[in-house]
Amino acid sequence: MEKFTRLTGVAAPLFRANIDTDAIIPSREMKKVSKEGLGEGMFADWRYSDVAARVENPDFVLNRPGFRQAPILLAGPNFGCGSSREHAVWALQDYGIRCVIAPSFGAIFQGNCVRNGILPLVLPEPSVAALARVERPQALTIDLAAQSVRVPDGTELPFTIAPADKEMLLEGLDAIGVTLKRLPVIQDFEGGYRARNPWLFF
Repeated sequence: MEKFTRLTGVAAPLFRANIDTDAIIPSREMKKVSKEGLGEGMFADWRYSDVAARVENPDFVLNRPGFRQAPILLAGPNFGCGSSREHAVWALQDYGIRCVIAPSFGAIFQGNCVRNGILPLVLPEPSVAALARVERPQALTIDLAAQSVRVPDGTELPFTIAPADKEMLLEGLDAIGVTLKRLPVIQDFEGGYRARNPWLFF
């Protein structure tokens, strides 16, 4: 998993409430046997005026000049609600989204983001709405270690994140990787347990 430390990039505004995982990637777009290529189906019903022919909708933000391939998404409350499909996160990741900024997230989606190297960054709704109102592309700088978002005028917006989630993202580790950091402790426990209970290990 790629580490997330510091990111500077254009933020694309998609400030709608309750964008669910079926909107992020409709079920018909989940035809691939790997994570690669899922980005093409991300927001398919909104990105394309003709989904089958992949004709782009020029009004959709990620099809507008300056916002294509934006690595940051500005979303409304409860982003990623609905089903638990991890494909939604894989699609965002494959497209190139590294951070979603929203007032709140669906709980399962939020956990899936962290486990796949995407930062689900929570800011107050008025702050996200103000960022999303800017019509021209603007680059934000996100510093995970410092837990701050810097906007072009120099203003810094602090954010909070669970320490375990921060550790996983900064070090580029999934849940198994974090566990393996404690391998010596695990092995010591296993050795001691075996010594104390030999009848369990015939």
